[in-house]
Amino acid sequence: MRKPIYLDYAATTPVAPEVAARMVECLTLDGTFANPASRSHVYGWQAEELVEEARAQVASLINADPREIVWTSGATEANNLALKGVAETYRTNHHAGGHIVVSAIEHKAVLDPASWLEAQGFRVTYLQPTPEGIITADALAAALQADTFLVSIMQVNNELGCINDIKDLVEVCKARGILFHCDAAQSAGKIPVDVKTLGVDLLSLSAHKFYGPKGVGALYVRRSGDVKIAAQIHGGGHERGMRSGTLPTHQLVGMGEAARLAAVHLDEDCERIARLRDRLWQGIADLPGIKRNGSSIDCVSGILNLAFSNADGEMLLLSLRDLAISSGSACNSASMSPSYVLQTIGLDDEAAQASLRFSIGRYTTADEIEYAIEHLRGVIAKLHKA
Repeated sequence: MRKPIYLDYAATTPVAPEVAARMVECLTLDGTFANPASRSHVYGWQAEELVEEARAQVASLINADPREIVWTSGATEANNLALKGVAETYRTNHHAGGHIVVSAIEHKAVLDPASWLEAQGFRVTYLQPTPEGIITADALAAALQADTFLVSIMQVNNELGCINDIKDLVEVCKARGILFHCDAAQSAGKIPVDVKTLGVDLLSLSAHKFYGPKGVGALYVRRSGDVKIAAQIHGGGHERGMRSGTLPTHQLVGMGEAARLAAVHLDEDCERIARLRDRLWQGIADLPGIKRNGSSIDCVSGILNLAFSNADGEMLLLSLRDLAISSGSACNSASMSPSYVLQTIGLDDEAAQASLRFSIGRYTTADEIEYAIEHLRGVIAKLHKA
């Protein structure tokens, strides 16, 4: 039986071989396995050295100071720490809840913490995107209130691949002294991300989105007296008091190596992946009833979201058994409900359920794309005859 072609890189990427090799060196007795916080012996010093090297590598990927990188278990924890940590600090300083703005098509790792904060007495505005999935500066400016203290908007949408102009959005907030958090899980390692140019105060990263291991990420916290977050995990005061817990040396080393490789391969990966995506779209764009969801201009190279009208979404996904693809975010794959992202940009339930996300990565080949085109055309032809 043929192994399905993997076209779900937006859900997760395979760990790069170079990354896996570095991680293995940190696991066993003959490697650097110690607790980085064990500063009473050489084993701990060696582990700490590797952790700080990884911190510098992650910082370099986004042009940050290594002291601005706080390790987390992934972008979900980083998003929670950013939103809840800033909100708790605001409430402590103001003795009241305030106003937060997020986009309506954020990942659930932002939407769920925002909803939780609403239950705690904070007010949240959910910004509506354009039909292309873009949040505009004008829409953000119109949503701000006198006590808005935090805005959280992703750089690249995980389902559509559309890119928000974070720099323009930040400028709207800076004029009002409002902190800006960006979920960059889908952008780091795929497009240039420079926290100094963007001007963001907080930015979330996930290693497994750029060929690093699962279970590790980071939160960039700009070094400024204006940016203060309350810890959400307590027990030892690690990470300058912002996130307690024994640091997993092997995972951090893996994330650092993945970040280093992402910087080295960024331009090459972007150009090659964009060619593969364009070839896939050109090979099926003439199919009856097919439509591209989201912006085709302001978009990351690896994601192509397509609506197949007059097709049952579940049947279509099951029929494409030779392709490992998704019908939306991996975090919602167990639900048969239409994608809230696609509904928000104007698709009806039927079109949203008949939409599929194809995501291409570093290890996708031209031959795989050609096979995917052939397979798609064959399946669609059979479904339309049925």
